[in-house]
Amino acid sequence: MIEIFKQLERYNLWSSLKHLPIGYERKGYLKKFQPALGNKLIKVIVGQRRAGKSYLIRQIIHELIRKGIPPKNTLYLNKELMEFETINDAKKLHDLITFTKKKLKTKGKMFVILDEVQNIDGWEKVVSSLAQNPKENYELIITGSNSTLLSGELASRLSGRYITFEVLPFSFQEYCDFLNLERGKKSYLSYLSSGGLPELFHLTTEEIRRHYVSSLRDTILLKDIVERYNIKDASLLERVFQFLADNIGNLSSLNSIVNALKSSQQRTNHDTVSHYVRSLEQTYLVHEVQRFDIKGKNIFSGSKKYYLNDLAFRNFLSSRFDEGLGKHLENSIYLHYRERGYKIFVGSIQGAEVDFIIENEQERKYVQVAYSLAEKRVSEREFRPLENIHDAHEKIVISLDDVSFGNKEGIKHICAWDL
Repeated sequence: MIEIFKQLERYNLWSSLKHLPIGYERKGYLKKFQPALGNKLIKVIVGQRRAGKSYLIRQIIHELIRKGIPPKNTLYLNKELMEFETINDAKKLHDLITFTKKKLKTKGKMFVILDEVQNIDGWEKVVSSLAQNPKENYELIITGSNSTLLSGELASRLSGRYITFEVLPFSFQEYCDFLNLERGKKSYLSYLSSGGLPELFHLTTEEIRRHYVSSLRDTILLKDIVERYNIKDASLLERVFQFLADNIGNLSSLNSIVNALKSSQQRTNHDTVSHYVRSLEQTYLVHEVQRFDIKGKNIFSGSKKYYLNDLAFRNFLSSRFDEGLGKHLENSIYLHYRERGYKIFVGSIQGAEVDFIIENEQERKYVQVAYSLAEKRVSEREFRPLENIHDAHEKIVISLDDVSFGNKEGIKHICAWDL
C-alpha cells in the first residue's frame, strides 16, 4: 500500500499546488457545482470520454483549497492511470482511502475524488459506506463515462443519496474564450466545423484531428461498449453509430435503421439495433429526443431524433458537412439547451414539426432552427408551426442569417451566436 500511496503523492496537492494542471477553467460548471458541496450527498459527474471531466475535477479541488480546505483533506484518484491499475476492487479502494487518511493525519472532513470510478469492481459499496459513515467525515465526488453512472443504475447502487452533473464538450462561448475569438457568424461557423472536444484545440492539422477523433470513437466503441455490454458485432455497432451521425436531426425509428442497414447487405434485427443504440446513448455518444404532441400533450412512440454529443464525430468522420449545415446548427442548439439543464422534446402540431420544446421548472420555450430565413417561403415554413401554438410560452426561431430580423407576431428571431 505504501507504494501506491507514493504514486498518489504525485497526483495530489498535499505538498504543492503546481503538479495538478487545471487547464481552461470551466466557470459555468464550477458555478453550478459549488452549491452542491457541504453535505452527505454523493456528487456524480458524468459525460463522454475526453469531454473534460478530469480537468473539471482538478478545478474543483483547486477551488476547495482556495476556499480554505487543507490540501491534505483532499484525495484524488484517477483510475485511468496505469499507476493505479491494481486498485481494482472495493476492498483495495477502501484500504487505500483509509490508509491515506491515516498516513496524512487528516483532521476533519476528507474530500474523496474518484475519477472514472466504474473501473473499480464494487465501487458503489465503498462510496455509499464512506458517504454515510456516521463516525468518519467524508464527502465523495465521483466521475464516470458509461451507464454504470446513469440515473437508473445509480438509483439502485446508491439508494438515492446522490446528485448528478453532466459535462459536455466546450460550448460556443467556451470555444471563443479558449481561442480568444470574437463571437459572431465567422467564429460560429468555425465552431460548427470543429466541435467542442477540448483536445482538438491543441492539434495543429486536420489529419491529426481526424486521427484523434477516430481513435476516440474506437476507444469508446470497443472499450466502453463492446467489452462491457456483450456486443458481438463491433463492425455493426460502428455502422449503427455512423448511421446516427449521418442522420442527426432526422426522424428515425429502429425499423428505419434496421432497413437502412439491411439495404446495404448488413444482417441484423430490431432487438440487436435497439441494444446497440441504447449502448451508444449510455456512453454519451448520442442523445435520443422523443416527439411530443403539443395539442394532445402526449409522447409519440416510434420515430425519434438523435443528436451527437459532439459534432467532431460527424465533421471528421463523415463527408456530409456542407450538405447538412442546417443539421449541424440544429445539433449545436440542442447541446446548448442540454448544457443548461432543459428537458428537450421534438414538437408536433397539426402535422408540422417544431424542432425543440425545451422546459425546466420555471419555463417552457418553443424553438425552431433554420439555416437561413432569407427566402420568404423558408421563413413562412419555419414560423408557421410556432404561429399555430396558441399559448403564452416564448417562441424563438434561430438561424445563421447575418442579422436578426426581430420579432414577428410575438415570435423572436435570434442569430445563433447571440443565444
